[in-house]
Order: sequence, then structure tokens, then C-alpha cells
Amino acid sequence: MSKNLELSFIRSFEAEVHQAYQRTGSKLRTTVRTRNNVRGSSTTFQAVGKGSAGIKSRNGQVPVMNINHTPIEISLYDYYAGDWLDKLDELKINHDEKRVVANAGAYALGRKTDELIINALDSNASIDTTTVNKTGYKSSEGLTKQKVLSAFEKLGEKDVADDGERYAIVGWKQWSDLMEIKEFANSEYIGKEDLPWKTTQAKRWLGTLWLPHSGLTLKSGARQCYWYHKNSIAHASGSNVKTDVSWHGDRASFFINNMMSQGAGVIDTDGIVKMECAE
Repeated sequence: MSKNLELSFIRSFEAEVHQAYQRTGSKLRTTVRTRNNVRGSSTTFQAVGKGSAGIKSRNGQVPVMNINHTPIEISLYDYYAGDWLDKLDELKINHDEKRVVANAGAYALGRKTDELIINALDSNASIDTTTVNKTGYKSSEGLTKQKVLSAFEKLGEKDVADDGERYAIVGWKQWSDLMEIKEFANSEYIGKEDLPWKTTQAKRWLGTLWLPHSGLTLKSGARQCYWYHKNSIAHASGSNVKTDVSWHGDRASFFINNMMSQGAGVIDTDGIVKMECAE
């Protein structure tokens, strides 16, 4: 095999994996606070508390806010997704096997990125608001209008910023429930430009970008859905998706190894509301 041909194949494959990961690999990475190029096995995010204003006397000292800073450590872990690609397979099939394998590796790592973020949300019991005593709020029900408004109130009571960086992730069953809420689906309430029928990937409602996701935890018949602010969740990356392609002459095949080093955690539980929905 020509060395130049091998190098060309490797570069092309690496580019396709990277593009696939960026395109559809992860749905949640852009919805959280992210730090790239971390060096070491962990990194620290700062959870910043609220400041308060005060008065000062004439010629007196300006009052100090004494904002509380709490360090949140995020550990990074290494993940791999590899597979073989027989050189002669592409002569026997009518599709681009290289692209199929590239997409499979990128999607696997993308799902792992989302899994890290979802696991971080699930592991923080303090953000469980399913016991909120509101009329019509029952975890044994689906995603009702009352449940949405209850969560909306909870975010407001915690002074969570309404700055366009709020996100809500729900299961596909809950996405169907939302379609039954006229304020979510009817153009008379939200305008034609925000109708959900154009795409099932996301839509904006109540100052929040709503996204359906198939990877949310199903626990005791209840889907764990979340409404959160971007700065409430941390995602750290020591290495974004990298690809190593090596030729094995004894197998007449390439071995493709996709890898990354990432971690996630919760920074501020006040900025997250859980919505348990029966399924």
C-alpha cells in the first residue's frame, strides 16, 4: 500500500469523525458551561454567590459585598470507541463504510458526553423538586402545563437569570405532552417562527430552549427531566475527540480508535429544577 494513500485516508477519516461529533454527536455540550484544553486529571470551576448592595456615609468606606466563592472540582476520565475497517470491504458494498464507522465512533463519544452531563444532574438529590406542593403537580403524571409553570416559578424564586441561557431537556414522551399544550404549540401564543413543527430538535418557549433527549434517566416509571441555567452545570474537556488510525497488514484492515477525556458536574443547584414525569 502506498504510504501517501494511507496518510490521506487517515487525515480524511480524522476530519470526518471530528465533523460528525461537532454536527450531531452531543446535544447538551453547548447548553452548559464548558472549559476546554484542561491539563491534568481535574479542573476547578467557581460557584459565585450573590452580592448585596449597601449605603455608605459621607466620606465613608464603600460597603464590601463579600461574595462567596465555592470551588467545584470536576474530574476528567478517558473514554474510547474503536473498531476495525477491512480494506476490501469498500469494494463489496455500495455505501461509504469509512463514513459509517466515523459517524458511529463520533456518535458514541457524543452520547458519552451527554451521559456525563445527565449523570451529574441525576447525582444531585438536592435539586429534586418533585415534592413541590402545587395544585396539579404530581410526579405520577406526564409533563403538564401546571408542572411546567411550577418549575418556572421555582427558577424565578431562586433569581435564576432570564438571559436567554436557560435550557430544558425532556424525554420524547414529554415532548409529545408539550405538543398538547396550546401555549407551546400554537402560533397564536408563540409566533410562527417558533412553531415546533419545523423541527423536532429544539424550540424556544418561556425564554428557554427546549430539547427532546432520548438519554434521560427513567427511574421507577418516571422520566427525570431538567430545566436549568447554562452556568449551573460544568463540563470540562482535557481532550476533545481524537482519532488514531493504524494499518494492520496481518488483518488487511485499519483499526480506528476514537478517544476523548472529559468530565461534568453541577456548579449551582439553585439554577436547576427537576421535573419528574410518568412514562
